[in-house]
Amino acid sequence: MENTFIEVRSNGVVSAKQGSNGRSPYEHQRKAMECLDIIDKLDDYSTLVVLPTGGGKTYTASSWLLKAALNKHKKILWIAHRQLLLDQAAESFQKFAYAESMPNVSSFRYRIVSGAAVHDRTTDIVSSDDLLIASKDSLGRNMQALDKWLEGEDEIYLCIDEAHHSTAKTYRKVIDHVKSKVEHVKIIGLTATPFRTADSEQGLLAKIYTDGVDLGKAVKDNKGITYKTDLKTLINRNILSRPIFESYSTEEGFGDDLGKDDWNRISHLDILPEDIAKQMAGSAARNKLIVDTYRKNQETYGKTIVFAVNVVHAISLAKLFQNAGVKAEFIVSDVKDMITGVTISSKENERKVESYRSGDTKVLINVNILTEGVDLPQTQTVFLARPTVSTILMTQMIGRALRGVEAGGTAYAHIVSFIDDWDEHIAWVNPESLFVDEESDFSDSSSEHQKHEICMIAISKIGEFAAILDDAVDTTAIEKVPFKKRIPIGMYAFTCLEENGMDHSYQVMVYDSTQKAYEEMMHALPALFQDFGVDDEFVDDETLAEMAEQIADTFFTGEMIPPYEEADIIHILMYYAQYEDIPKFYTFMDIDKSKLDVAAIAKRIWDEDMGQRKKAEYVDSIWEDADDNMLRLFFGRKVYFWRQLDIEMMKLSSPDIFDDEQNVRYGKRDFEDMSLHEIGEYAPNYEKELRDGAFEKALNEDGSYVCAECGLESEVRIPFQVDHIIPMNKGGKTVPENLQILCRRCNARKSDKL
Repeated sequence: MENTFIEVRSNGVVSAKQGSNGRSPYEHQRKAMECLDIIDKLDDYSTLVVLPTGGGKTYTASSWLLKAALNKHKKILWIAHRQLLLDQAAESFQKFAYAESMPNVSSFRYRIVSGAAVHDRTTDIVSSDDLLIASKDSLGRNMQALDKWLEGEDEIYLCIDEAHHSTAKTYRKVIDHVKSKVEHVKIIGLTATPFRTADSEQGLLAKIYTDGVDLGKAVKDNKGITYKTDLKTLINRNILSRPIFESYSTEEGFGDDLGKDDWNRISHLDILPEDIAKQMAGSAARNKLIVDTYRKNQETYGKTIVFAVNVVHAISLAKLFQNAGVKAEFIVSDVKDMITGVTISSKENERKVESYRSGDTKVLINVNILTEGVDLPQTQTVFLARPTVSTILMTQMIGRALRGVEAGGTAYAHIVSFIDDWDEHIAWVNPESLFVDEESDFSDSSSEHQKHEICMIAISKIGEFAAILDDAVDTTAIEKVPFKKRIPIGMYAFTCLEENGMDHSYQVMVYDSTQKAYEEMMHALPALFQDFGVDDEFVDDETLAEMAEQIADTFFTGEMIPPYEEADIIHILMYYAQYEDIPKFYTFMDIDKSKLDVAAIAKRIWDEDMGQRKKAEYVDSIWEDADDNMLRLFFGRKVYFWRQLDIEMMKLSSPDIFDDEQNVRYGKRDFEDMSLHEIGEYAPNYEKELRDGAFEKALNEDGSYVCAECGLESEVRIPFQVDHIIPMNKGGKTVPENLQILCRRCNARKSDKL
C-alpha cells in the first residue's frame, strides 16, 4: 500500500497511470467485483454491496467503476453525506487510475461538489465532467443543476456511499430525479449496515434496492444485494483483526459552564471549545490514567496509536509516556512546537512515523492526522483519548488497528476508550456501536458476545453510578429499584444526519420500566408527524421539543425507574423525520443477569454472616475472577460496585429503609388546583391514573379515540392532549370521570382562551 497522500482538489483531469497497480484486491473484494460484472449485464438495476468496517468499500467500488464505467465513457454520479467521504472517493479514483483498468481512455474529468469552501458548487457542474462526486444536500437544494449534465445520457452509474442513509428523504428525491432524466440508471449502494432488507414492510431500504445476484445470476428481488460479506468472515480469514473493546472512566467532568452555542458546535461540528480542550489536555489525573493504562498492559497493547485532543495534549502525553519509560513520539501538521518553539517539518513527522513503523517507537500520538492514508502495519491498539460525535471519524480511528494478519497486521485489535463525564449533554460515539449493525456476533463464543453487550451498557451507566457516589445528588428513587431492573433489556441503535452532513450514532437504552412506553410511542409516530404537519427531513428544535413533550405526556407517564431521557425521544424523532421508519431494536437476551445481580451477592454475604474481613476477601475474589469478569466490565470501577453492594446490604438490614418517602409533602397546593403535568412532578403514578382514565373514557367501541370538542377520531393516543384543559372539581378531589380529552388543535385553542 502507498504511504503518501494524494492532494485532492475540487476538480481536475486524471490521466491514466502507466504500469501495474501494486495493490491486489483481497478475495472478498475480487468476488464483489465479479458479482458487479454479473449484475451489470442488466440494462438498469439498484443493488447493494455490503462490506464491513475495514473491508474496503471505496476501493472496491472505485476500482470496478474505473473499468466498468469510465473506461466505457459512461458518467458516474457518486453521492455521500460528508466532505470526508467525498474526498476519500476522489482520492481513491485518482490513486487507482491505471491504464490496465481503463485501456480505452487516456484520462477523465472529475468534480467534487459540496457546501465546503474547498469544493465546487452545483453551479460549477459542466457537461464534460465524467465523474461527479457530490454531497446529497448540495444536490437536494439544486437538483436542476444535474439536468444539463444528464442531458443526452441513456445510461448512468449512480453510486451511494453509506447507503443505509439513502432511505432519507433527500437521497430518495435525488434518486427519483436522476431516474426521471435518464432511461437506464445503474444504482450501487455501498454499506456496512444493510439493516433489514428481506421484506418490504421492514423498511424503505428494500424498496430502493431491488436487484441482486443469486447463484451466479442477476435476479430481481434478491434482498437487493449483489455481494455481501460480514465482519466475522473477514476476521476468520485474518484480513481484519478481532476487536477487543475496553473503556476506562477518567472521573473528569467537562462542559458544566458551556453555553448553547458551544454545545451546538460540539454536537453539529465535532469541535471542542478551546477552553474545554485546554482543560482536557491539562488534566494531570486524566493524562496519568492514559499513560498508566498503557504502562500496565504494554505487552498486550504493543504498538499503539493515541488520538489526542489537541497539539498541546499530544506533546504533553509524549513527554509523560517518555518519562514512564515508554518510547513515544508525537506528530502534528504545520504547527510550531509549543514547548520548544521549533516548527515541526514534514520530514520530522516522516522520521517519527518510520521509527514507529520499524518498531523502535511503541506509541505514536497525533491529532486526527493518522486517520487514513499512511501505512502503519502491526498497530495492535488504538487509544481514544479524545471523544467524537462523528461515526466516520470514529470508524477511521478504529480502522488504524483493524488490519489482520493476512493484511500485514495483527490477530487482535484493542480499542481503548477513555470516558469523561459530560452530564449526558453530548451523544459521543461509542466505538462498539459501529459493530452492532454489522455482525455483533463477531466473537466465536457466547461469553465474548455477552461481554460485548455489557461493555455497551456499562458506558451508559457511568453517569448513574457516579451520581450515587455524589452525596449532593438525591438518588433515592433509583437506589430502591431491584438491581436487576436497572439492567437494560435492550436498546434502539441508529444513526442520524445533520444538515451539514455530520452523522451521529445513538443508543437508547430500554428498561422494563420504559419498554411498553417506547413500543406505544413507535406505533404512534406516523400519526404524530401527520398531526404536526411535519414532512421535512430536518425538524427545527422548537417543533422537536413540542413533539417530545406531547409524547412524554401521552406515553411516558407514571413512575419509570430507571427513567426515560427526553433527549432519547428527540433523537428518535430526528431519525423518523429522516427515514420514516422506526430504529432497530437490539435485545440483550444473551446477558446472564444473574452474574450481575448485586442483590444476590449481598444476600449470600448476609446469609453467611460474613464479617468485614471475610466480606472484603469474597468481594475481591469475585471482582478479580479472571475467567468471568462481568462485574468489572459492567461497573468499571470497584468503588461503584462496592457502593451498590452497600445499598443492597442496607436493604437487607432495614427492609423499610425507603418507606419514609411516603411522607413527602407537595406544598400548599392541592392536586385539584394542578394540571396533570404538575401532578406528575409529585405523584407520577396518580398522573398516569388520571391520564389513562381520560383515554379509557374516550375510547370508542371500535378501539379509536375521540376528541371531546371537535370529534376527531384516531386509533392512537398521540393526536390528543390531556393537560391544562381539565375541568377541575373544586368541590373535591379530581377523578378520571371529571376529565375529557382534546386533540392538539382544540387544546391549543382552549389554552389560548385561558
